[in-house]
This record gives sequence, structure tokens and C-alpha cells, in this order.
Amino acid sequence: MSATDLRDFYERYIEALNAHEFARMDEFVHESIVLHSEPSSRAAVVAQLESIVDAVPDFHWETQEIAVNGDSLAVRLINTGTPAKEWLGVAPTGRSIEIVEYAIYRVRDGKFLHMSAVHDAAALQEQLAA
Repeated sequence: MSATDLRDFYERYIEALNAHEFARMDEFVHESIVLHSEPSSRAAVVAQLESIVDAVPDFHWETQEIAVNGDSLAVRLINTGTPAKEWLGVAPTGRSIEIVEYAIYRVRDGKFLHMSAVHDAAALQEQLAA
């Protein structure tokens, strides 16, 4: 895929995430992948996404920056939402959260083969408990 194609692919992925269309992940994620440096599966990715929106129904991913290098993407996103259920061990307060996420992906044959993301867990816990 060209750099433009990878950017377009990623934006379609984000659109699916924001529509909470996780059944579409077969369009974007290989069946067997490496997730956070460990062997995993598309089903595990879907389960993780479903658990997020179960607790934070309005969870939203907003792409801030994308860097493409060959078949790899590095992305900075802003994640927002308002927890409606206990999430990460914290009861909902009615307050919204906003965190920065950094993600790295490798694409092969038009789908993610490696996925990894980090965010400031301390800032997230602080916002959840506020």
C-alpha cells in the first residue's frame, strides 16, 4: 500500500471504531496478530474494544497525527468519552475523560498484523477518580 492508501485505510478504521462497528474488524485486522508484542487474535481486539465502549458508550478516537514508514504507521490520537459504568476499577463520576494515545501498527496484505498502543495511565486514573 502507498502512504496515501495507508492513511485512507487508517481513517476508515477510525470511522469504524467511532461508529462502534466492531464486527467490521475483519476488514482491518488479520485473524492472528501481534498485540502489544504478544501473539493474539482479532477476537481479542474486538473484545477489548467492546469492553471500552461497554463502560464508556460515547468513547471517541480522534486522529491527530499519522506518520507512515513503509508498511508501518505511527499515530497520535485523542480519546474522549464519559464513563457510564465502572471502568478500570473506578466508578463513574459523570465527568468526561480525555487522554492521548500513541499507537504503532504494521500492515500486511491490507490488514493490521501488529498493533500496539500506549496512553498515560496515571492521567487516565486521575481523570476517572476526579
